[in-house]
Amino acid sequence: MLWCVVVLDPSLIEDLPPFAGMTRDDMTALLGKARSLRFRKGAHVFESGQRADHFYLLLDGHIRVVRVTPDGEQIIARYISSGELFGIAPALGLTHYPANAVAAVDCVALQWPSSIWQETIERFPSFARNTYATVGARLQDAQDRIVEMATERVEQRVASAIVKLAGSNGRKTADGVLIDFPISRQDISEMTGTTLHTVSRLMSAWEALGLVKCGRQKIVVREGARLKALAGSGRGEA
Repeated sequence: MLWCVVVLDPSLIEDLPPFAGMTRDDMTALLGKARSLRFRKGAHVFESGQRADHFYLLLDGHIRVVRVTPDGEQIIARYISSGELFGIAPALGLTHYPANAVAAVDCVALQWPSSIWQETIERFPSFARNTYATVGARLQDAQDRIVEMATERVEQRVASAIVKLAGSNGRKTADGVLIDFPISRQDISEMTGTTLHTVSRLMSAWEALGLVKCGRQKIVVREGARLKALAGSGRGEA
């Protein structure tokens, strides 16, 4: 991890959701309490169980949020993209981080001390509203995933995960929509609660059908509509 003190121009971040509704002066004041950090790919921003002394805004890159079960199994809870807050344990009333945050690629983030959390949400009500809207959306997403795990077949879950990643982190290329960060079949299995063997079999089958194109830690969605149809179908294995 590398860090440095920088003076950020509010015009660079005023379009980011956490800052919606804030004045330039308010953004300048809030940014004045932040420091800029760089994380190499694979670095832990923080670890599960660590005291939540800071909260963050991702400026560039992608963060993988990983939960570890008591028996050591990894579950990818979500991916954080540029412009999103993360590590916002104070918003949940938590004093320790509930998961690991790992840089999926080289990342740049802003960091604030959690000691200013209460002061911040009281002084900047729009920032507070935006933050709690983010918390609500993530809780809803977590509930949706629980329902998917309980009711959907493996093929649906895997197709749905890829469609969502392409929708939120996709970049158009000549081959289709590239999920714009390194992602492996193991990552997909950890997101969907299935085995690497099953994900590999499904991805190979879909590649043969022309739905996706796979490379080393790379997935390109070539037929998004057909893959979305699979995500909503009842076909596949239990």
